[in-house]
Amino acid sequence: MFKIKLLILLLLNLTISSCLKDSSNIINTKYSIGYVSGEYDGLILKNMLTNHLSNLGLYDTKSTFEIEPSIRHSSKLFITNIDNTSDRMKVESEMTIKIINQKFNCVTQRFEERISQFYIFADSDKYVSNNKAEKKIKEENTDALIREFINSLKKPEAFCKNINE
Repeated sequence: MFKIKLLILLLLNLTISSCLKDSSNIINTKYSIGYVSGEYDGLILKNMLTNHLSNLGLYDTKSTFEIEPSIRHSSKLFITNIDNTSDRMKVESEMTIKIINQKFNCVTQRFEERISQFYIFADSDKYVSNNKAEKKIKEENTDALIREFINSLKKPEAFCKNINE
């Protein structure tokens, strides 16, 4: 009787686990990373993107699908209302990525997204905290945009769009 119960539980477990596995969302395509402009910000973007893709097993330097990323950060004074006594600086980051199929020389996927944060800054240039806060926010924004891009990755389509579109 005990063996029959175990076999029933095993069969039930296998049935449920086979229903839970969704193979349609699994991406087996690997990507390489092309040239990234933007000096220090571009270097941070390339390193983070390489790390995230490698951790997920999606990075291969010899892949025919090449990711061409670019990132741009801008800072401006952020005013919430008249009564505030502290100044805030808004840092906005915009990332654009094209995935190019090098075999057919065409774009298979595009990604464009923006994110912004703000920090309270000191009025003097002597404070190092302003620079550190801006640098940290840029890195956090870059990381968040990369995660959003990787979550939006889908299987490359069979047809391509012109590279100049």
